Amino acid sequence: MSATPTSMARMAHSWPLPPPGWLRMSGVALLAAALALVLLAQFGNLDLALADHSFDAALRQFPWRDSWFADTFMHRWVKLPLILAGSLLVLAAATESVLHRPRLGAADRWRLRASAAIALLVPLAIALAKRQSASHCPWSIERYGGHALYVRLLDALPAGFEPGACWPAGHASSALWLAGLCVWWLPQRPRAAAAVFAAGLAAGFALGWVQQLRGAHFLSHTLWSMWIAAGLVWVVLLGLMLAGRSR
Repeated sequence: MSATPTSMARMAHSWPLPPPGWLRMSGVALLAAALALVLLAQFGNLDLALADHSFDAALRQFPWRDSWFADTFMHRWVKLPLILAGSLLVLAAATESVLHRPRLGAADRWRLRASAAIALLVPLAIALAKRQSASHCPWSIERYGGHALYVRLLDALPAGFEPGACWPAGHASSALWLAGLCVWWLPQRPRAAAAVFAAGLAAGFALGWVQQLRGAHFLSHTLWSMWIAAGLVWVVLLGLMLAGRSR
């Protein structure tokens, strides 16, 4: 059923839509960011420079690898509550779609479904990408005391070598889904929504940065995970726009 002018005006004030033109501009920004990331990972040396800085050449190890803060606190204690929160969000959305709680209006129902979809899709997409990746983690390559070759993003893995499945950064995905909570501030507070989106990406970057200090990932691994999360938020917002127009 097509939307009437009255329903479209009502939707503009309640439906979780981004500001006009935002999807177009952000889509262009995503494409530009993807190109920049490809150039960084394939032709730049920033990944190696940062890993070199975190690596102790005398000890032949990453000093942060087994530290309490990086390994126990950031990699375990911080990760588990985030996974639990995301799982509860997905469960709430699945339960609501069955029970149809009357307290939730149509717009909030879609906000719940959208944020839950992002909480599910972000770690899933990153995990699937990792399974296809030839890249090894820094601590596994020969340059840092490991056994594997350093393979850039688009390089073919030489015959006889096992893929590393380290790209993109999986640990960061436990926080990157938080960027999808931005839908709860749309459309009335787009600036707050943008701040929540940025904070979610920043949280994922923080987790990824600590993993880089441990030698578990390169910088580009984390940046690609952030790009995937941002891209999925964009896709979900596009879906919300199309769903709103069909009402």
